[in-house]
Amino acid sequence: MLATALVFGAVLVTPYTSLDPGASRLAVPGGPYFALLATHVFTALVALVLGPLQFVPAVRARRRVHRVIGRCYLLAGVLPSALAAVPVALLSGRLVTQVGLTVPAVLWLVTGWLAYRAAARRDFVRHREWMMRNYALTFLAVTSRIVVPLLLVSQLPFGVPAGSLGTLAPSMIPVGQVLGWVINLIVAEILIRRGR
Repeated sequence: MLATALVFGAVLVTPYTSLDPGASRLAVPGGPYFALLATHVFTALVALVLGPLQFVPAVRARRRVHRVIGRCYLLAGVLPSALAAVPVALLSGRLVTQVGLTVPAVLWLVTGWLAYRAAARRDFVRHREWMMRNYALTFLAVTSRIVVPLLLVSQLPFGVPAGSLGTLAPSMIPVGQVLGWVINLIVAEILIRRGR
């Protein structure tokens, strides 16, 4: 997961490293919107990369290191990224995107809070389960980028010409975003229940 997060993270962040709105993957209406989008992207990268470290037994065994990484994950990654994601989604102008990205952003905050609270109560079983759900929401950035091409390719058997798949992509992205977090949460729940 860490290797996947690093590769996808580098690809996702690269257009925003110049801080040029013209390089953005999304059409951005203005400076404040781009600032929110860039904040979301960069802080999501923090969460995407730090998250897998928390599931490594050697890191978890070193409680102080685990705690520091966990706080960075939540406070420098999840919290600012989720808070920036809500206005970015709402300003997108597309209902599926607005709902499909606002819901996981809110769930991202809620699961992060529940994980933190469980750790504070020293209920480490619940803490780990909530963190699995939380990272499943973080991994949406990766899963949606896998789902969208699969959705596009799945159109080929229905007579959609391969040359027109590019024009279908914008309509498939919101669907892929929703499926991304739904699939991830289902996988997390399966793993949690197996672990029990």
